[in-house]
Amino acid sequence: MTYRAIKLGAGLALLIVVTSVIAHAFPALVGAEYSYVVQSGSMEPAIGTGSVVFVAERPAENIGEGDVITFADSQASPTTTHRVIEKHQGESSIRFRTKGDANEDPDPEPVYRDEIVGVVTLSVPLIGYLIGFAQSQLGWVVLVVLPVVSLIVSELWELYEAAETDDATG
Repeated sequence: MTYRAIKLGAGLALLIVVTSVIAHAFPALVGAEYSYVVQSGSMEPAIGTGSVVFVAERPAENIGEGDVITFADSQASPTTTHRVIEKHQGESSIRFRTKGDANEDPDPEPVYRDEIVGVVTLSVPLIGYLIGFAQSQLGWVVLVVLPVVSLIVSELWELYEAAETDDATG
């Protein structure tokens, strides 16, 4: 493997990492309002642990059976992402029964309109692990500091080699 191939591979890996972190930080870039890292396997195999889900707001009236929604009891509580298995619409209320694809039983409590964050529009597998790692101190060093230092050293080395070549020919 040549030095150039290693440099290209490292640059491509860095581009993937940066793009993923930016999309997670700014979900509007992919047409969503929110993004979350999936912390459990309750939606496997459709959405695995460590995936990032992008969630778009949608009126409760436009959500139906089979849609995957993200919801929370309150703004302070953690979110859950499960599939709608039943929709009950009354005169003034809408509630949903949800279930994780990997769970045997439906969720014990219904989800009401005001608890819905939105509908999952996109999920990207495994990127959540990378985002979690990037948010750690070691991750910052490995994913940001080392690539930047490597790039600087690489450029300095190329300048040094160019100067040596000029000295040898001149």
